[in-house]
Amino acid sequence: MRKTHPGALGRFTRFGRAMTVAAAIVMAMPTGALACTQIYMGKGVTDTGDTYVGRSEDYASRHPKAFGIQEPRENPTFSSDESNFEWTFDGTTYRHTYVRDLPSGWDGRDDAYSEAGTNEKGVSVSATLTTGYNDKVKAVDPCGSEDSNDPSGIGEYTIPDVVLGCADTARNGVKLLGKIIDEKGSYDCNQIIIADSAETWVFMQLSGRQWCAVNLTAIAPDKVSVNPNMSNLKFDVNLGDSLVCLHSADLEKVAKEAGTATYFDDGQLDVATSYGQDEGVAQNTRYAQGRAYFGNPLADGTYTKDFTASGWQGVTSISDPELLFAPSGKVGLFQALRSYAARGEQTSDLNANTNSKLYAIGNNRTVETHMFQIRSGLTSDIATVQWEALSRAEFSVAVPVYSALLTEVDKTIYPDIHSWSEDHTGDAYERENVKGALDASTDNGSLDYVLMDINTLAYNYRDKLSAPTRAYLDALQKELISQQATVDGIMKQTPSDKRSDLANKLFEQASKETYAKAKALLDEMRTYVNGGMKGDFVPSDLDAAKGDLKAPIYYATAGVAPQITGQPQSATYEKGDKAADLKVTATIPDGAAGSDQYLTYKWTVRDVTADNVKADTTDSKANARAAKKSTVALLKAAPAAKTTTAAANDATGIASQSSTCPVDTSKVGTFEYQCTVTNSLNGKPVTSEVATITVNEKAPKPDDKPSTDDKGNNANAGNANANGGTAPSKKSPAKAAPGRLVSTGDTNNAMVPVAIAIAGVAIVVIALVVRKRNRE
Repeated sequence: MRKTHPGALGRFTRFGRAMTVAAAIVMAMPTGALACTQIYMGKGVTDTGDTYVGRSEDYASRHPKAFGIQEPRENPTFSSDESNFEWTFDGTTYRHTYVRDLPSGWDGRDDAYSEAGTNEKGVSVSATLTTGYNDKVKAVDPCGSEDSNDPSGIGEYTIPDVVLGCADTARNGVKLLGKIIDEKGSYDCNQIIIADSAETWVFMQLSGRQWCAVNLTAIAPDKVSVNPNMSNLKFDVNLGDSLVCLHSADLEKVAKEAGTATYFDDGQLDVATSYGQDEGVAQNTRYAQGRAYFGNPLADGTYTKDFTASGWQGVTSISDPELLFAPSGKVGLFQALRSYAARGEQTSDLNANTNSKLYAIGNNRTVETHMFQIRSGLTSDIATVQWEALSRAEFSVAVPVYSALLTEVDKTIYPDIHSWSEDHTGDAYERENVKGALDASTDNGSLDYVLMDINTLAYNYRDKLSAPTRAYLDALQKELISQQATVDGIMKQTPSDKRSDLANKLFEQASKETYAKAKALLDEMRTYVNGGMKGDFVPSDLDAAKGDLKAPIYYATAGVAPQITGQPQSATYEKGDKAADLKVTATIPDGAAGSDQYLTYKWTVRDVTADNVKADTTDSKANARAAKKSTVALLKAAPAAKTTTAAANDATGIASQSSTCPVDTSKVGTFEYQCTVTNSLNGKPVTSEVATITVNEKAPKPDDKPSTDDKGNNANAGNANANGGTAPSKKSPAKAAPGRLVSTGDTNNAMVPVAIAIAGVAIVVIALVVRKRNRE
């Protein structure tokens, strides 16, 4: 979260606003101008055994953000539009995701406030949670922003890009950022989350050159942390143990010089008390709301509150606030995502829904919220799922993405950072604007604007729209979470070289599904508001009784291959019979009702009899030629026969949208039918077993009279086999009638011409031999 200050505000040029924007923002901000909330949930307190960590970024009600991918760069120099900071990296940076400010607010620069992302090595960064420091430390070791004429040091503008671009592990990211601060200093005070599948660190910029980083995975796997821009949340760690804590060399020295060094009973430096400051009512109130949300509210007597002030009301002070605390029970993924929208609903006196003077975690100035779901024991490319909720968390939906694998995004739903039209914000100061939210003509088709408009309408018409809108978005969020479990199983089974393509397809599908649902909801909200808000508002796609969507989404469908549940069956028929259609049954096992609509079918049929005849004919010719070669030694070898496998490749394809296929019995023979079932969303196919269909000649009926030739003879006598064919019987060979030629159809009689031919060949050979001897 950016802190409002002259150095930054002087650089805002959009709509020529500069100091007028500063005045508008300051008027809307809580005391201290800090409003982000950082939340950590250790793997020991989540019902999945995963670590959840992230932050809501607060700034202005209708401030757009661009989600995208930073491609690798060679030997880049990182710099800031807030200070004179510059730092050059020697090498190639890593690809990573970002959620950036638009160039219009930063002199046309496209590298501002990347806020959150994961790089190709699986390192995730959330930056930054702006904090503060006390006046005594400021006097000894001031931050670079204190000099408005020549601001210096690394700050929120640049930190995410530096760490994501240059760090291959979370620990190395901590060391890199610490080294840069040692050399260049800090622009301001912040907390940063740097995490990978092994460790989650909270990095604290404490003053101009002092910093401290704590390994939350090591010290707090069974704890929760809610930090709403507070610098005074206490933690007690062994500063000398590099496994749990890394820090600047003069951490204790500077505190002593400032006269603020404070220690715990075990002798360890109390870093938060030594460097931090007393916080304001907006920070304290959100901290109390966060504690209540996780079932561990502040104990009576440990805090004071004021509900009479003309400005912000709520908790005015807290004794010994803690960085880490235990929740009342296991935390589910949905509960974790919704924690960034908490408004004190779990309390009787800190509920911002009933008291507009209470500042809430889920407020109307959030511009995006991100949470990393980090799983241990997985490879770095799939260990982290980034749940990204654009605009305000209260009425938003977090879309899951495997950011370490992502190489492309849908530029319609997530416009390129250089292609944004900002007309739809509706207000030069990015303040709340109902007129802008109702104006569909300036909508650029982005998910950010759709969620921004939903938030504006639901927030400003809270009595009518908030409950049904949130119920619908909750149903959509739960459906995404449910299908993510299926998606994750598929991703784990996917070969590593295929995962990026799958990650791209899945993110595209999840984004399109979310956009379509959210846009339909927004259209209905606009119609309701423009129509005078008569009656109760109920989203048409919401099953209010069940709390479900009426029409499901098909996110997981994009990652799943079909599964055949019923195979086509082999059968035997007589020629001309009416045959039953072959049938294959299949499904897409994604848990989404109705997803089988994306199945397509293609049947193939192979004439086995014809293929065998081709092969047998070729083989016979080769054998005959071989015999001649052995006899005369003159003929060339026969060409290779076309194999049955090759013949199978010539099978006829029958494209069909049906799971059934008619059987052709008009031709005698053996035929193999097979069906390929494809998920049209991702092109993944599965092939059925082969169904063999045999078609025989039709057998004569028992009462059929035998046919006769023109002399009254039985033409079929002795020639009908058990299957009604016309092959002669080996037990009753046909005999030639007197005066008739021998029938070549008789097995025995067929040997006569063969014997004659062999004798002829022998005579010729003998004659040649005798002639040769006579010449000799």
